[in-house]
Amino acid sequence: MVKVPKYYQVKSQILTLIAGSEPGSPVPTERELAERFATSRTTVRQAIAELVVDGRLERTQGRGTFVAQPKLMQVRQLTSFSQDLQEEGWRPGSVVLSIDERPAGADVARHLGIAPGSVYHRVERLRTAGEEPIAHEIAHLPGPLPGLATHLAALGSLYRTLHEVFDTDIAAVEDVIETALADPLEASLLGVDTGLPMLLVHRSGWAEDGRIVEWTRSVFRGDRFRFVARHRLGDDVPMPMLTGS
Repeated sequence: MVKVPKYYQVKSQILTLIAGSEPGSPVPTERELAERFATSRTTVRQAIAELVVDGRLERTQGRGTFVAQPKLMQVRQLTSFSQDLQEEGWRPGSVVLSIDERPAGADVARHLGIAPGSVYHRVERLRTAGEEPIAHEIAHLPGPLPGLATHLAALGSLYRTLHEVFDTDIAAVEDVIETALADPLEASLLGVDTGLPMLLVHRSGWAEDGRIVEWTRSVFRGDRFRFVARHRLGDDVPMPMLTGS
């Protein structure tokens, strides 16, 4: 018989306790939970930490622990971040942190298919859903893209800007998804603890003629996001979007 760790038992008990609670509902303190479940605060703290990573609870410094919002879902088809969130019923947004032109180092040059030292555009943004920061994104775009900052500010969406202003459409993408731990900068921008597991996504996008249009690095909050990829087996046609949870 497999022995279940005490913290895991407490984790299950907390899930039972918060079942049916509305997002934002306060959770009893560590001391209260330790007394309720006849265990140590250290065990309770470990159980809560895992539930935060799982996206079931959220901690706010100085305020306490609360039932978390359901995780956002992004379906990996040929759509933009904004389109994905809108279809899920969320209000997408972004805060532009910087837009500039830089000489490409070896890594960026390789991903964009340009010569090292060539000028490219770097767009750094904080992506939001309902005003909540959920992703830190850095897009690398080969030029020339004159007036990119002005056009992006007016239109909001990078893909829309590329389409409407620069007559560039992304016909194919490749997303490479892995896990990473939030570094101090990402943690500060996204309002999470340093070391929180994150979803790291590298996207490469190509135009119909095979030109590389973008190479983007996005770090999504692991406690607020999940990715779903849908394809029919033996077919390149994406599965239709499903509604509900």
